[in-house]
Amino acid sequence: MTAIALLLPARARLPGELPPVAARACGRADREQLEGGSRAQLRRHFRLTPDHWPVAALTRRADAGSDAGDSLWLRADPAHVAPDLNGVRLLGWGEGLGMDVLDAQALLPILRPLFGDAGFELDAPHPARWYLRMPPGTPLPEFTAPEDAVGDDLFAALPQGEDAVARRWRALITEVQIALHQHPWNRARVDHGRVAVNSLWFWGAGVAPDSVQSGYMNVRSPDPLLQALAGESGAAIAAPAADAPRGAIGDSLVDLRHLRSLEVLGSQVLPPLLASMERDEFDTLLLDFEDGTRLHLRRGQRWRFWRGPLRTLEA
Repeated sequence: MTAIALLLPARARLPGELPPVAARACGRADREQLEGGSRAQLRRHFRLTPDHWPVAALTRRADAGSDAGDSLWLRADPAHVAPDLNGVRLLGWGEGLGMDVLDAQALLPILRPLFGDAGFELDAPHPARWYLRMPPGTPLPEFTAPEDAVGDDLFAALPQGEDAVARRWRALITEVQIALHQHPWNRARVDHGRVAVNSLWFWGAGVAPDSVQSGYMNVRSPDPLLQALAGESGAAIAAPAADAPRGAIGDSLVDLRHLRSLEVLGSQVLPPLLASMERDEFDTLLLDFEDGTRLHLRRGQRWRFWRGPLRTLEA
């Protein structure tokens, strides 16, 4: 059976009422509730052996075009933090800072010695995604993904505890921030209307998996992590050119997590897919929401006349 799966944001991000055709189809769909969150959503579609979630090792292999080996990898993305009345907050990181090769070339030399003294190697195969390479088994504290910390007090996201590992990383973070704060390149960035790169954000630690499996022939997404997972699984990769995933062939996973309009989903995305399913071009349409709700739409469900339309996604 051929399926098309749509990765969608949490239903709360798509308020309003569904148009009639989409509401009728969703009302007749099979529904399940699974674990919510961005990581859980992706893990429903990819199986890693061994079972872990090494974001840095996955994206490093894709960015560098080489094997990540058996090293332990940690993302060390350029970040911008700023103080306010209640603390210091993460306001941006990575691609959101408009990083380019010149930024990386200017800032890396002052940072590398800080990590070299600890036996770690810092590099930037992509201007917005920086990496620390560490020996296998290096003890690390718990780190927070930037999307889970943006806008929050920086203190809550720092390595917690009074053990030697947590203290070591808090000290490293402080040293990094001091070095970046004093760097003339940051003053030049600010003078040209860009924010300063005044911190690094550590996250995504792990070693490369032995294998990544999925059931998809095609994956459409602009997300580097999802593209890396697709590449490791052997799926064809493409960035979607529009909100409507037209032309999907075979089992396909389409990333629409950026959507914030229920009207676009209900009027532009779903109707052509439902029409294709009615023509027996594929068997199942899966709507996978980040909050863990999943709707399974199939052609035979059109006979479920007793089920009313799903007017709102949170109904």
